Amino acid sequence: MGIRDTILATVALALCLLTLAGIVSTDVYSHTAGAEAKGLGALQREVLSGTQLAAASASEMAASAGAAR
Repeated sequence: MGIRDTILATVALALCLLTLAGIVSTDVYSHTAGAEAKGLGALQREVLSGTQLAAASASEMAASAGAAR
């Protein structure tokens, strides 16, 4: 039983690696990875600048304080 489980696990791992290599080598993956990197860069700039974030949190605090009364 142990040898059969080892062989099955090895075959499953090889199939997973082959599938992953196929996905990574496509143009769709590279396009998606590039879009994600651009989005992350935009998010970092927005958070580090903090201007809109501070304005949004101030207006949310004012709205929640008015709703609590």
